Amino acid sequence: MQDTADATPIEATGPLKGLRVLDLTAVVLGPFCTQMLGDWGAEVIKVETPTGDIVRNSGVYRNKGMASVFLGINRNKRAIAIDLKSPEGAEVLRRLIPTVDVLVTNIRPAGMARLGFGPEQCRALNPRLVFAVATGFGQDGPHRAKPAFDEIIQAASGFADIVGEAYGQPMFVPSLIADKITGMALLSAVLAALYHREKTGEGQLVEVPMLETLTAFLSVEHLGGLAFEPRNGDAGYKRLKHRKPAPTLDGHITLLPYSSANWKAFFTMAERPDLVETLSVEDPVKRNAQIDQVYAAMAEISAGRTTAEWLELCEQHDIPATGFSRIEEVTEHPHLKAVEMFALHDHPTEGRIRMAKPPTRFAATPANIRSMAPRLGEHTEAILGELGFSADAIADMRDRRVIRMPPKAD
Repeated sequence: MQDTADATPIEATGPLKGLRVLDLTAVVLGPFCTQMLGDWGAEVIKVETPTGDIVRNSGVYRNKGMASVFLGINRNKRAIAIDLKSPEGAEVLRRLIPTVDVLVTNIRPAGMARLGFGPEQCRALNPRLVFAVATGFGQDGPHRAKPAFDEIIQAASGFADIVGEAYGQPMFVPSLIADKITGMALLSAVLAALYHREKTGEGQLVEVPMLETLTAFLSVEHLGGLAFEPRNGDAGYKRLKHRKPAPTLDGHITLLPYSSANWKAFFTMAERPDLVETLSVEDPVKRNAQIDQVYAAMAEISAGRTTAEWLELCEQHDIPATGFSRIEEVTEHPHLKAVEMFALHDHPTEGRIRMAKPPTRFAATPANIRSMAPRLGEHTEAILGELGFSADAIADMRDRRVIRMPPKAD
């Protein structure tokens, strides 16, 4: 177990060590991106309003303002709580921007402009700045000013339609998939802009819109017949409609014979070699033409053995298959336990908490977890001091509620 409450600071070891990021994001999309930047070594300064990121109270908590979702996407960050609408708050931001390499925000562009910190104003303060903004909708379209959250984008992109097709009505994925996919796209865009800056010395504006990002993600396989002009059939990816949990004698299994060799091996080991020829499984074109019958035959056959028996047979024949993990059991999955995917950490105020480690592996510059998610305004005083604000000025801002700091520990 890594004890991040130890008084000895843990040094960054990731490939982005030395990079400095100003995090003006909230909820999930932006913080998910900036946490990965922090995991990979960047110094991240999270700016919140004095009332805090609304996701601080999303999920399970021991103490209000430090809920499980917030803990899961805000480690490896220092936090400052300040009213950016106040003259003093704006001055803090003006002093911070020249000290960072990247500014990441999911405040709508009009809101940033009203604060006086649009892309041009920020790059006037720091010409090398990478200004990365996540929007709900691209700023050159008619929906540019509309608010957007995960379900809004799942609905608009066609994602909910695809998920709910089998149920006869749209259904949302029960995960913040639009936020997290866009967060990963935002991470990639930031790194690409930094690579450009490394070659040219030039910062730039980067915009990552949620609707366009999720639509592009979905269209890879689901554009289908719409990929051709004139269209050549329906949209959607027919094969996925038939991929369902296969019944077994004692539950269900995911059986996914993929290649012609897989299908032949499956029907042979199931003692139904006649179906190899009847269903033409060795010919991908003919197999796909009657995929309904192929999957129906597989479901009928799978019900004759237990899940464990199928898993053993599939392993012997190298056929992709797995059992189902209940979400309550994921932390005990044998592979995830072996790679130590989940670790316990000591949080200074929340006690012992469990979280997934950074999954990406860098051989020479490993990602690491150096600090737990901060309390609201935990580092306000220290950061303002680094920016040259006097103790009296900090106390005055605190008294006038321009900034927020947590109470001093006894």
